[in-house]
Amino acid sequence: MKLDHLRGDLTGGITAGVVALPLALALGVASGLGPMAGLYGAIFVGFFAAVFGGTASQISGPTGPMVVVLAGLFASLSGDASLIFTAIVLAGLFQVVFGILGLGAYIRLVPYPVISGFMSGIGVIIIILQLSPLLGHESPSGTLGALGHLPTALGDIHVANLLLGLGSLALVYFWPASVGKYVPAPLAALVVGGLLAYGVLDVPVLGDIPSGLPSLHLPVMPEQSQLFLVIEAALILALLGAIDSLLTSLVADNMTRTRHNSNRELIGQGIGNTFSGLFGGIAGAGATMRTVVNIRSGGKTRASGAVHALLLLAIVLGLGPLAANIPLAVLAGILVKVGLDIVDWNYLKRAHQGPRWDLLLMVMVLGLTVFVDLITAVAAGVVLAALSFVRQVAQLQIENLRYRPEHLDSPEEKALLNDAGDAVMLFDFSGPLSFGAAADLGHRVREHCEPGSRILVLDFTSVPYLDVSAVMAVENIAADALSSGKHLYLVGMNTSVTNTLKNMNGGLPGDASFTTRLDALKAATEHLSKQHDAELGSGLPTY
Repeated sequence: MKLDHLRGDLTGGITAGVVALPLALALGVASGLGPMAGLYGAIFVGFFAAVFGGTASQISGPTGPMVVVLAGLFASLSGDASLIFTAIVLAGLFQVVFGILGLGAYIRLVPYPVISGFMSGIGVIIIILQLSPLLGHESPSGTLGALGHLPTALGDIHVANLLLGLGSLALVYFWPASVGKYVPAPLAALVVGGLLAYGVLDVPVLGDIPSGLPSLHLPVMPEQSQLFLVIEAALILALLGAIDSLLTSLVADNMTRTRHNSNRELIGQGIGNTFSGLFGGIAGAGATMRTVVNIRSGGKTRASGAVHALLLLAIVLGLGPLAANIPLAVLAGILVKVGLDIVDWNYLKRAHQGPRWDLLLMVMVLGLTVFVDLITAVAAGVVLAALSFVRQVAQLQIENLRYRPEHLDSPEEKALLNDAGDAVMLFDFSGPLSFGAAADLGHRVREHCEPGSRILVLDFTSVPYLDVSAVMAVENIAADALSSGKHLYLVGMNTSVTNTLKNMNGGLPGDASFTTRLDALKAATEHLSKQHDAELGSGLPTY
């Protein structure tokens, strides 16, 4: 670490730690595991992800998306903390494996509408789950449960609790940025709300909180009925944390003009989550807001993330009595702000100006995230986005597959093709042939063939590779040519295309293959000339 960065790292780490404190408490409560689990998660994930991760200025800790999954798991496992911490440890190990296998680059390929949809969906879930606490009631588990309980909560509103929650939300929204540099808005809301609850208002509070160093939570073996649930939750946490962290890494790259190491970042996050689960902390990921605060406060190296975690550790050792009087309504107000910040308002404002399909995809993923589950939402979104892209590419490939002598730059090639007339049909393939285009390949060739054509020339000069679907399509074209008495010439195939066709077909289909288009056209002209002479000698009519 450079000494000239030390001051900035200390300032950035301390500021990020102060911002992380109320968020860690709130997210810990929202997870069902309690405020200290949130703080332990911020400490362990924050420290180990900073030391071993691949983004120098990133601050990691509990995030809204991870807490949504944990809250669902808490409800599904009836609050069995040992199984939840086992899932967190397993999620961390999954992330380490992702990094070792080099999956970081692939996770970043998730289309933006899918990311926008599930992140916005997570924001909506967080808001829905905090509506009952704002009204003075406990929040039922699950989005549907919270929505179903809402009429009951509205019929019995705890006015003081609601006013305190809305006041906290307003405070974090309108807290002056100039003051926020020294006293973060969430911290101010905790202090003001805690004082009001202690001296004036009778509202539900956090209550007694244990302080001190965490205890060890060794993983346990779930029962057979719970095994799949734990593994599924761990996989969702690992994937969601990976995506969340790498998106935050991109934000950090843009702000610092640096480039992160995706796979190392996954390994660092995995180590952090593994230790967090072992010591009773909730799962975490790269936190965008805390990372931005760190960078703007001067944080540049891994030391800033470590300082942030060590500050929280120091606070934990004596925090219990101070945090006991924090009202649940204040935490709910802070979490509603977190949920609103996660919703992708920037895209939603402009979505109507972009492609309709992208907007529909985003809305579908958002709906699945809120009312089904995250893994289904992301999987469905990625599959549909990929199929849409393949369809668009296939349409372009099919449109470009036609008889087009105007693409010939050589005068000799043009002359040979003009002399041959409709007897020689040249088809030019552009780029890789995808499985999406393969289904219509044979149909398009038949559609463009003239009745009097005798030789088909397929130009593969611009084709870098073929998949199995494209090979089958070429074989169908060859079979059609054979059945209709046409000759088939293949041109410009590279080694990969040649080997694929040979291996799949037991040899090259068609009648001949040529290195260049000119050679193929010369051979076609010569064949037509011989065929013409033979027909004249036999007295058969010529065409």
